[in-house]
Formats: sequence, C-alpha cells, structure tokens
Amino acid sequence: MPERIETESRKLLGRLRKALATSSEGQDRLDKVVNVIASSMRTEVCSIYLFRDEDTLELCATEGLQAEAVHQTRMKLGEGLVGRTARTKRVVNTADAPSAKGFRYMPETGEERYSSFCGVPVQRLGDALGVLVVQSKAAREFSPDEVYALEVVAMVLAEMTELGAFVGEGAALSARHTQPVMFKGSIAQEGASEGQVFLHEPRVVVTNPISDDPDVELQRLRDAVDTLRVSLDDLLSDNKNTDTEQKKVFEAYRMFANSKSWLARMEADVENGLSAEAAVEKEQSLFRARLSQSSDAYMRERMADLDDLSNRLLRILTGQGSGAADMPENPILVARNIGPGELLEYGKALKGIVLEDGSVGSHATIVARAWAIPLVINAKGITREALNGDTILVDGEQGIAHLRPDDTVQGAFRDKIAMLTRAQERYTSIRDQPAQTKDGVKLSLQMNAGLIADLPSLEGSGAEGVGLFRTELQFLVRNQMPRRAELSALYSRVLTAAKGQRVAFRTLDIGSDKVLSYMKPNDEPNPAMGWRAIRVGLDKPGVLRMQLQALIRAANSGPLSVMFPFIAQYDEFRAAKAEMDKAMDRERKLGHPLPSDLKVGAMLETPSLGYAPDAFFKEVDFVSVGGNDLKQFFFAADRENERVRKRYDTLNPAFLQFLSNIVGRCNTHETPLSFCGEDAGRPVEALVLAAIGFRSLSMRPASIGPVKHLLRRVDLGEVRGIVDASIAAGDQSVRRAVADWLVYQI
Repeated sequence: MPERIETESRKLLGRLRKALATSSEGQDRLDKVVNVIASSMRTEVCSIYLFRDEDTLELCATEGLQAEAVHQTRMKLGEGLVGRTARTKRVVNTADAPSAKGFRYMPETGEERYSSFCGVPVQRLGDALGVLVVQSKAAREFSPDEVYALEVVAMVLAEMTELGAFVGEGAALSARHTQPVMFKGSIAQEGASEGQVFLHEPRVVVTNPISDDPDVELQRLRDAVDTLRVSLDDLLSDNKNTDTEQKKVFEAYRMFANSKSWLARMEADVENGLSAEAAVEKEQSLFRARLSQSSDAYMRERMADLDDLSNRLLRILTGQGSGAADMPENPILVARNIGPGELLEYGKALKGIVLEDGSVGSHATIVARAWAIPLVINAKGITREALNGDTILVDGEQGIAHLRPDDTVQGAFRDKIAMLTRAQERYTSIRDQPAQTKDGVKLSLQMNAGLIADLPSLEGSGAEGVGLFRTELQFLVRNQMPRRAELSALYSRVLTAAKGQRVAFRTLDIGSDKVLSYMKPNDEPNPAMGWRAIRVGLDKPGVLRMQLQALIRAANSGPLSVMFPFIAQYDEFRAAKAEMDKAMDRERKLGHPLPSDLKVGAMLETPSLGYAPDAFFKEVDFVSVGGNDLKQFFFAADRENERVRKRYDTLNPAFLQFLSNIVGRCNTHETPLSFCGEDAGRPVEALVLAAIGFRSLSMRPASIGPVKHLLRRVDLGEVRGIVDASIAAGDQSVRRAVADWLVYQI
C-alpha cells in the first residue's frame, strides 16, 4: 500500500488528541484546544464561541484575544461575523473583516488588529453548538484546504461537546443531557403522567471522533456501506408489489445510498483524520446545514432521505439502536413523529407521548386520545436532548414536557397527578348513574372509538354506546387494502364487544392528513378541503361497496348504524345512500342475512349541509355534527395551524347560533342529532351544547366522567338563560359568562 500523505487536518487532529489526553476537564480543555489550533494553523488568534442559550453566543476560550474577555463577551444570534456564522450555519471567510457585512467591533477583545477572519459553525446534526474562529493580522482569505481542516476540527469539537468534554468549572456549557429542560409544545391530549423516556429512534452517540488508524477506519466505512446497500436491496425486494410511485421512491432511496460522491466525501474525511462514524456525521451535518433553509420541498425530502440513510449507517457502524430497547417500567414515548401502525405496536403500555412534530388531527393523535394517554406535540428539539431512561413529566393540560425535572417541579407535578386521580375516583362513583341535569333533562353520552381495544372502555366509562367508530384506522395501519372478509370479521367483533349497545360506524374517511400508503397520493394545495372522505368513496365506489357489504355481514341480522363522512350537500348523501341500497340488494340476492334495523346517517362537517333542503333532514336517519372539521370551516381557520386555530372559540355566538339552527331543523323533522368531537368532551363546552338543545354527545371515554359530573349539578334552563343573555350583550364568547356563573353555582 502506498505511503499515506500526512494531511494538515490529520496532523491537527493528532495534536488535539495528544493535548486533550493530558489536559484536565472544563476550561483547561478549551484553552488547550484553541492553543493547538492557533499553532497548527499558524494564526495569531483562535477562539471558540459556544451558545449560552438558544439566542446568545459567549466567548469561552481564546488564544490571541484579551484573556479578560473570556466569558464576558457575548452576542446575539446573527450579531457580528460570529453571530452571522451561527445563524447561517455557513463558513464566513474574509480577508478584510472590519469591512465585511455584519462586522461588529468588540473593543474588550482587542480584535481590531486582525484583518483576516474565518468562522466555522460547530454543529451536530443541525443542532448549532457554537462557532470556531481563526484570525490573523495578514489580510488574506483562508485556503480551501485550511477551511476544510477547520470544518473537520469543528466536527470533533461538536462530538466532544456532546460527550461533555468541556464540562467543568468556568466552562460555558453544562453537561449535555444532564440538566432540567422544559419543552413548550401544543396540547393534543389532556392528562398528566410521569415516567421514563423511551425513544422511538434512539440517538447514536459517536464516542471516537478521531481516527486511530485510517486504513482500519476506511475498511469499516466501506463494509458498513456495503451492508447498508444490501439491506436496501432487500427492502426494495420485499416491497416489489407496491405501486409505481412507491417503487420510484424506493429506487431513488437506493440510488442515494449508491452515490459515489457521498462515499468519496466520507472516505476523504477518514483520510483527513476522522473515524468512520465521525465522517458519516460530518457529511450529514454539512448536508443538513446547506438544505435546512431551502424552500424547495424536493430538496427537503432529500435531506430526510440522507438523514435516514446516515442514521442507518451509524447504527451499522456502532451497533447502537440496532434492536428494540427494553421498554422502561413507565414509558413515555418520545419521537419526531410516528404513524398509527407504529404506535399500535407499542400498545397501551405507554404512559404518555411527546412528539417533536405531529398534528392535532393525525391518526397517531386519535389513537392516543382513544387510549386516554397524555400527548404533547410540536415539542421542538426534544429528540436531540432526551436520552432513553431520562425522567420526564408530560403535562397534556398545558402542552408542556419537563425533561429531567428538579425536585420542586417534580413535587408540584405529583400533587397535580394526585388531584386528577381523586377527581377520577369521583367520576367512577357516578359511572352507572344517568347524565341527567337538576331540571330533569337527560342526555346520552357516548364514546368515540376506532380500535377493538377501545371497546372495554364502553362499560368502564359508563358510555351509552359508540357515537363514532372510525373505520379508517384498519386501512391506515396496513400496507395493502384489507379484504372484505377481514373487515367483516373485525366489525363483527366490535358489535359483539359492544354487547347490544349502539355502534355508529363511520365509513372510510381518508384524505387530508390520512393518506393510505398503497393509494397514489394527490398533491393538493389544501387537502383538508380537497379529495377526501365521501368524495373518495363516491369516485371509487368499489371500495365503498366493499366496506358496506362487510358491515352488513357483520351485523348478522342485528341492528346496524352507518354514517357517511364529510357530506357537503344533499345529492352526495343520496348518492351514498344509493350505494347502501345496492349493497343491501346484492346481499339479499346472495342469500345473506340483512340487518334487522338499518339506520343510515350523515356527518355534518361543512356549513353548507346546515342549509340543505328539508328533504335531506326528512330522509336521513340521523345527523352527527363533526365539530372538529365544522369549526375550522366555519371560521376558515385550519386546525393544524397554531397561529389561527386557537383564535376562534367554539362558544362564539355566531357558531352557537349556527348550531342552534341545526338543532331546530332536526327537531322539526324529528331527526336524531348528536355532537361528536373534542368539544363534546370538554365540560363547559358540553354544558353549552346541551343548553342549546343537543341531547346526545360523543367523546373520548375519559371525558364522559367529567362531563356527566358537571351536567348532574346544573339546571340546564338557567344555563340557557346565561347563554342568551351573553349573546344579547354582544359578547364575543359566552365562555366567561358561563364560567363566572358556574363559580357561584357549584
């Protein structure tokens, strides 16, 4: 083998290794690092700036600037050339720093003597940790080789920071993954729980960023890439029966893994002194930095591809995360995002869920609600900070997650859990009592479900049936269309588990955020208002008919209630009802037993259906108001958009008057009416809905107790008087008036 040329970066890394092997911890380590870099790069100055918080950089070590400035000089993100480097996550290299865009003069550092400036971001997988800077008196730009050497060193600094190498007295950073951190996200499911972090995708920690033997590291890298490519070939083979679009995705994924330039860059990093693992992370971090600010959706998807490939490669190299970690005793699942199928695999053992992304309408969220598991979404940064086994508190009431909380926070949180437990005990005591108000008005409280595992809650919660059974979950958790016999068997088990209680099956509601992996996706600018639910069913009647036949067979001569989702106008209901008539006729001709009592209803989720002709209300067997969708269309406020969804109140007089109109039309035509959605399960909202005339509410099982508890303690006529008076006074919401009244009544 030809003798390897000793590159500058490998020489520099070798010197760093020797210096750090003999240094103490904390500030001394940082001082050694800047001394070695300045000497090796032949520059008068080397400085390391680290983030004190997410917006503030602090000078933590320097060779060449004033020593008194260390831990005193700070700047905001984007301020000065250092802040510009941190904000853009790109190298800033200039021969005339004082004239460069964004330059900020800091007299306490003495840097005015230095013309040349090169700032390199210190980052790990998109997580900005600081900036490495070299400066010299001579006016020159640093060469590409010098910049590359600094990028390699910055990569090592990032890994050392991750491993806590700079922790100690005087250092800027506390030990990572050891301090208490609070994450403010969004509320997706109320409740509170305490447990240990269980990462959906455990982070891979690189413990050997500097190479001992480049030849050995090169071989390890090449072997790991070969293993990765074989695994992707197997993945494509296992999915050979997927549709054309999916095949294109898999092929593009495999082509990326076979990229010669990707491997060549990683091999060059190893040649220059990095370990195989550090080389993978370096390229991943640089790629993320280049594309993170891109507005091109295609390029952002490629970033996700590279992330996944890089993580697979790191797991192969390190052996970390190659198998499922043992679930702790009280697991709180932490993930960037998760699909319903993956969530179902974990089962009800989970005590809570915290997602870095997620949405209030996703089916993973629906599963969590069905299980009454506290869920916080949009907790940005938690997957980078949390480690398996960390103590975590999930406050679903506030949309907050406390990671590694201190004793004070933990004590207060346990008091809150105890209070919620006592309240739940009160609700259990009235489980078998009717939801009847003090003035004798009786309401039917039903539960929402979507899984056979939900049905035991029917008896335990005191629900009077299932007001909504979501049938799409059985389609979403599979990689191919379920067969009619499978669906029929499932629906039959649901009816059996209900023990004679009514179950209202909602036909397939896909589209919007609910996309089947085996159906060609539609690129729609606003999918929530696009091709979804009954629109898909009527355009693809084969799927709808198959599901209706499965439901008829599952009824097995018993009663059956079916409702069609997202009906916007009368002719859509008639067309859907015609499909049910065809399915009944076909089953009759086949000699199969028909339901003893068939009820066909519609979900009112668009304002247009509220103004349907009288013929609709006469023909439909029942109407269920889908509050979640109806509210977003009524107020033109996307419920996935945090900026606008909380701006509009369910108890707004305009919305209540619209709902009152629906109640009146249903009463006129003696059409059974229910309200289904999150608001039905919130006690104050449920109380007002009852006051304006709803007599049936469907909600998650855990909400039935609190709602019944409040209803049994009030006079509904008095509540209606408070609502009417608030509306007459011109209030923009009746919430305050009702809440104030409740304070004096209960």
